[in-house]
Amino acid sequence: MKRHKLTTTGIIMLGFIIGALLGTLCLLLPISVRQGQSIDPIDALFVAMSSICVTGLSTVNIGQTFSAFGQAVLLLLIQFGGLGIVTFTTLVLCLFRRRVTLSDRMLIQSAYNLDTLTGLVRITMRVLKATLLLEGIGALGYSLVFIPEYGIKGIWYSIFHSVSAFCNAGIDLLGGNSLCGYSDNIVINVTTIFLIIVSGLGFPVYWEILRLGRSHRRRKNGSYIRKMSLHTRIVLLTTLSLILIGVGLTLLFEYDNPDTLGPMAWPGKLMAALFQSVTLRTAGFATIPQECFRSSSCLAYLVLMFIGGSPAGTAGGVKTVTIVLLIASMFANIKGRTDVSVMHRKIADDIIRRCVAIVTFSFSVLLILTVALLAVQQSNFLDTLYEMTSAIATVGLSRGLTGALTPLGKLIVALTMYLGRIGPITLALVFNSRGSSDHVNYPESKVIIG
Repeated sequence: MKRHKLTTTGIIMLGFIIGALLGTLCLLLPISVRQGQSIDPIDALFVAMSSICVTGLSTVNIGQTFSAFGQAVLLLLIQFGGLGIVTFTTLVLCLFRRRVTLSDRMLIQSAYNLDTLTGLVRITMRVLKATLLLEGIGALGYSLVFIPEYGIKGIWYSIFHSVSAFCNAGIDLLGGNSLCGYSDNIVINVTTIFLIIVSGLGFPVYWEILRLGRSHRRRKNGSYIRKMSLHTRIVLLTTLSLILIGVGLTLLFEYDNPDTLGPMAWPGKLMAALFQSVTLRTAGFATIPQECFRSSSCLAYLVLMFIGGSPAGTAGGVKTVTIVLLIASMFANIKGRTDVSVMHRKIADDIIRRCVAIVTFSFSVLLILTVALLAVQQSNFLDTLYEMTSAIATVGLSRGLTGALTPLGKLIVALTMYLGRIGPITLALVFNSRGSSDHVNYPESKVIIG
């Protein structure tokens, strides 16, 4: 009898499902909820899925519903979801001093999209160390505000929100209004923005920046930017551009809106616009209620949310590099070029095809499940599309629809969050992993397009 071995994509998909189910069971325990509170199984599943998929949408008030134990469960789910099953698997193997096999190394290689099997365990441990360091810095920043305000409980609040921000989860313990009560607090804003941006860049990017920084200080020869890899340059330039575009559009559309930026002084407007632009990179925290923004702003935000962060980080979306390569492919076709190039570097055809698959699959899932939610929910179209884009891109921002979801609507949004986190291309690959390996050449034919 032939034994079927799980592929990398299968392991990742199954790992998130098992994690969400275990989290659901833990949240249903009496010890997980505060005295006098209760949670139904669908809500527990929704919150667990939102946590492990680092999305941030919630059908219950996290701080008021869950006890310290329940909040700790959520924190573990967020950390697990942010780093992924691969990193945690390697950590467990190292802690128990088990040998990391070739199949384990291939799993790590596939997860981080690396070209070599050399030093993979070391790379994974660097991910963990960097995560703990940056989350520690974030917790220190939050503690400057939360400890004076909440006392000893502020330590837990600082740790929880630092992990939530770094993992781009956007889940808070502050009463269900996210960070709206701190819209004018510079420390909270700066700390959150820092954690969102640095995690959204992806681990390989800031490793390369640190490595080149040390090398540049020692040798001081050549341009720092020229020595960067194409991936790092694309990520940094696109991230900066999208943040500035988000700030500009928010100021343009919301400058005189009495419900958002209108009453603020100029420095406050700029800080609120910057926070909103950054949090759209799949973070989920908010200093302004999303339902207060004008429709023009929300339509622009849909695009920014769909793009999301950068590869090999904790952010979701179709990723910045994917969009840049698709735009480059479009211009190459318009100019009649056979090769796609970015910054004087040719991009392989299989990478372009993968980008097309990712965006097409993501948009298809978004469209189909949005129609499904509209059919069972009968809610406002913009609010529904905002909710579903936020779910597929694991953003966690909502225009107030999450709390009004029907049981079937909750399941649809939970499925969307799951598909958004594991990655549409991962789902597509797992169905083809056991396909035929025969290569069949069909006769060429022409069709009319455009």
